[in-house]
Amino acid sequence: MGAGTLLWLRQDLRLRDNTALRAAAARGLPVIPVYIWSPEEEGGWAPGAASRWWLHQSLQSLESDLKQNGLRLILRVGPALDALCALIAETGADAVYWGRRYEPAAQAVSHEIRQTLRQRGIDARGFNNSLLAEPSQFLNQAGKSYQVYTPFLRAMLKSIDPPAPEGIPRALKAPKHWPVSLPLDALELTPATRWYTKMATMWRPGEEGAATRLKKFVSTRLSQYQRARDLPATAGTSGLSPHLHFGELGPRQVWHALKGERQRAGFLRQLIWREFAYHLLHHFPRTPTEPLREEFAHFPWQRQLRGLVSWQRGETGIPMVDAGMRELWATGVMHNRVRMIAGSFLVKNLLLSWQEGARWFWDTLVDADLACNTLNWQWVAGCGADAAPYFRIFNPVLQGRRFDPAGEYVRRWIAPLAGVADKQVHSPWLAAEAPKGYPAPSIDLNQSRQAALDAYQAMRDEVAVVR
Repeated sequence: MGAGTLLWLRQDLRLRDNTALRAAAARGLPVIPVYIWSPEEEGGWAPGAASRWWLHQSLQSLESDLKQNGLRLILRVGPALDALCALIAETGADAVYWGRRYEPAAQAVSHEIRQTLRQRGIDARGFNNSLLAEPSQFLNQAGKSYQVYTPFLRAMLKSIDPPAPEGIPRALKAPKHWPVSLPLDALELTPATRWYTKMATMWRPGEEGAATRLKKFVSTRLSQYQRARDLPATAGTSGLSPHLHFGELGPRQVWHALKGERQRAGFLRQLIWREFAYHLLHHFPRTPTEPLREEFAHFPWQRQLRGLVSWQRGETGIPMVDAGMRELWATGVMHNRVRMIAGSFLVKNLLLSWQEGARWFWDTLVDADLACNTLNWQWVAGCGADAAPYFRIFNPVLQGRRFDPAGEYVRRWIAPLAGVADKQVHSPWLAAEAPKGYPAPSIDLNQSRQAALDAYQAMRDEVAVVR
């Protein structure tokens, strides 16, 4: 009989509704939870600065939760296979269970570990802790992957019936002797400079924080979600995305929390949009760096550092764009509507590549998720699945007037706009007196829109010649 099970925690940092933990506990042997910090195995997508800050807090919370249930969290550094083999030798464990990840590099690591450990007689298995369904589960009528969201949504809603989430296993056995663990600070996840101060005041990483936010969303925001989700000055969105990414909360828990709620349809569409992102990443693993629509490899993207830096800093002179970028830097998130506006401005007004935007969001978002980040940037750039046509270009002034008519959102993040009248707050360059301390527009919106359309036509012409 084996000496226990290593529970390799990855992006499932919770005790409730954790299928890998439940399977480990069901063996009736000691369970040894372990987290392995191995950024070099992320295929060039190691967690960014904001994600590392969140991860530190989440692991700290998980350590506390495990302690309350008689267990410890063992921290090691990678490579993951080496760390797991060392722990097997130290503990005599005869099984390693984990929650599956679906990013290409993470899948390659899992495959190597499964193959190697099984050859050594170790029971090595992954479990679905992150999604409502496996990314390979749904195919269209032609037997191929979906590339349009609405049919995928219909297929999922028709077929899935997620089991009710389960609580923390009652019989969690600890080993007689715990292996050595690194202290959390040794992972050096927390940034040296305290730029994350505001993030720390508005977020509560960890399983309990996730449960509290879900309960609050369902009880106070869900009924107004469809209307309020597009208003950046209003707290109308769920704020669940970082908790879902780090697995402090599972999608089955969200699904069942919404059961019986009359207004749930709109939010379920967003939950399944996340599933769609993983479906696409699974079937098209090249898309984090390459456009799904191959003709966009010919798009004449510009290379202009000044424009990129002004966008990153929120100094373009376009209020809705700048407010979003400043919100992102301060809080680790950006309102969904504003993400679309800021993304469209980067790729269709500045003509900078969507990959530049994806990389910046990857470093600054606390909910940075490879599947979702890829899908959303390719969507706004017009080069991905179910993408908005390239010629559909968000006008940030009109978007601001529609979704932030009183300018409450832009004034919150851009202090010099405080004295500008509502009528001009989204186009302060038209005010009688330009606001002091805020730059003039870095680009003409109409001219840059036409330049984008011309570039799109040039790409189409080049592709036609090549073919």
